[in-house]
Amino acid sequence: MKVGVFDSGVGGLSVLKSLLEAGLFESIVYYGDTARVPYGSKDKQTIIRFSLQALEFFTSHRVDMLVVACNTASAYALDSLSAQAPFPVVGVITPGVLATQNKLDSKDASILVIATKATIASNLYATKLQEIGFYNVKSLATGLFVPFVEEGIYDGKPMQSLLEYYFSGYSSPNALILGCTHFPLIAPALSAYFGKDTILIHSGEAIVEYIQNTYHLPTHRPLRSLEFFASDDVNALKLTAKLWLGDLYMLYKS
Repeated sequence: MKVGVFDSGVGGLSVLKSLLEAGLFESIVYYGDTARVPYGSKDKQTIIRFSLQALEFFTSHRVDMLVVACNTASAYALDSLSAQAPFPVVGVITPGVLATQNKLDSKDASILVIATKATIASNLYATKLQEIGFYNVKSLATGLFVPFVEEGIYDGKPMQSLLEYYFSGYSSPNALILGCTHFPLIAPALSAYFGKDTILIHSGEAIVEYIQNTYHLPTHRPLRSLEFFASDDVNALKLTAKLWLGDLYMLYKS
């Protein structure tokens, strides 16, 4: 089975890593729209247009499923993609909400959602969480993390300054939803800032569980091919993939 993984840039590598570890697919095509990252600062119609253009790319590669590893595209373009795609399209927001429900024992738990401006403006995380009984939810746009990750800045003084800039007025929540697939790449910095009692929830782990439960795919399939594409500077994408995926990058054969 062949899956496409779509993100605005390198953030979707966090989802790709989880898919590789689970071995759900025999062939994977990753596409990052690096020429137009970030999506989180753009308007709804632009996000939909960019996403549908990506759909044309994946259709030409004859994938059997598309994983939209971008929270902003999942928030605004998932319905449009699903309506036009000749294969299943899976976003990251619903799996993230379900993972939060599974990891928290109390509906009174405090939850902080961090994401891009556009994802927060959609209010989709908060709405879906409230629908299942979580009302102690705060949402915060933290879009500057995206260019930091794209530049390979995961820790150090610049990252610490940005963490303090965003979170100095917040106490540690019970759960921190990483509502952008770029954010798992700075998970160690986030964990160090908030402390061990804050559960981090990110899309990669959540979407693997969601796909397994929904489509009942076998795990640990042998990978036959792994391909990387980008709308700009694919070599930079591959370098980030090598850094983030570690030994899993050795599966790359294209």
